[in-house]
Amino acid sequence: MEQKTKDLINKEIANNDVCLFMKGTPDAPQCGFSMAVSNMLKILEVNFKGINVLEDQSLREGIKEFSEWPTIPQLYIKNEFVGGCDIVKEMYENGELKNILESKNISFKK
Repeated sequence: MEQKTKDLINKEIANNDVCLFMKGTPDAPQCGFSMAVSNMLKILEVNFKGINVLEDQSLREGIKEFSEWPTIPQLYIKNEFVGGCDIVKEMYENGELKNILESKNISFKK
């Protein structure tokens, strides 16, 4: 992965408490999985930044290498990789996602 791509990923993760690398944008997701994770965060009223990997091929490949995770979307909370769609969905359903948000002092709808 290029250093430029790595720096961009690190910057986004460092500057945004909740960061979703996704296909498309939160308002116009380009895949069902990205839409699902984005919607869960919206339902919880979490302030998050969506980063569209489709705008940059090196970012699209780079984020997979960065997290050692093969799929997109990828959710980061306070510099920590949480997971992709299936993991986030399971955590959302069993209340674990709220626990993480709470433990990291991220405001959300209780």
